[in-house]
Amino acid sequence: MKNVNVLVLRTAGTNCDYETDYAFQLAGARTNLVHINELLTRKKTLMDYHILAIPGGFSYGDDIAAGILLANEIRYKLIDSITEFVRNNGLIIGICNGFQVLVRSGLLPQIKSSKQEASLTSNSSAKFECRWTKLKTDPSRCVFTPNLPEQIYLPVAHAEGRFIASNETLDQLEINGQVVFRYASSNYPENPNGSERNIAGICDPTGRIMGLMPHPERYLSRYSHPRWTRENLPEEGDGLSIFRNAVNYVSS
Repeated sequence: MKNVNVLVLRTAGTNCDYETDYAFQLAGARTNLVHINELLTRKKTLMDYHILAIPGGFSYGDDIAAGILLANEIRYKLIDSITEFVRNNGLIIGICNGFQVLVRSGLLPQIKSSKQEASLTSNSSAKFECRWTKLKTDPSRCVFTPNLPEQIYLPVAHAEGRFIASNETLDQLEINGQVVFRYASSNYPENPNGSERNIAGICDPTGRIMGLMPHPERYLSRYSHPRWTRENLPEEGDGLSIFRNAVNYVSS
C-alpha cells in the first residue's frame, strides 16, 4: 500500500482545517496544512499530493458571497495546476465552505462546462442553521462513498447552503449519477436550507471531485454524536468512512 498525501488548503477565515487534517490522519493518510499563498508562490505544488481537501469555515469572511473570493483565486490563479492534478487522478473534497468554493469556481458540477452551473445560496429559513441532519446516500459514481450506509447522520453549520440550479442542470445531475447525498426529508428542519431536490452533496462526472454541505470531519467518533451517552453507537462515526474511502481509492 503506497503512502497517500493529502493537502488541506487553508486561508484567512478557514476554521475546519485541523479537524479535516485529523480525519485524513485517522484514515491512514499523511497530511499537510497548506496556506493558499504557498501554492500561489509555488513554495508547494499540488502534484506532490494525491488528495486536495478544501475545509469549512468562512474564507475571507465570506465577503460578497460565501466562498466566492477563494473560488476566484482558484479559478483565475490555480485552475491550470488543479486541472493537471485532476487529470492525474487526484481527488478533491470540499466541505461546507469548500463545497461553496468548488461550485463557484466551476469545479462542480462540470456537466457541460467548467463555468459555474449551480449555486449555494441563503437558507430558506433566512438564518444560520447549526444542527444534525439525516442524509440519504444516493447510488453514484463518487469514489468517496462506496459501502456507505443508505442513511448517515452528520452535522451542518451554514447560512448559505441551499443548492439551486436550473431544472436542466438538476435533471442532468440525476441522469449522470452525480447526486451523492440528499437530506432525508424535504421538510424543515430535516432539510435545513431548502435545497432543491434535497441535494446535500454532489460530485463531478468522474466521481473524483465531491462537495457536500454537512461536516463529515465533525463525526469521526461516537463521542461526537449528540446522544452518545444514551444510544449504543459504534465506535466510529459516520463521517470517517468518507475519508477512508478516499485514502483506499488512492492506495489501491
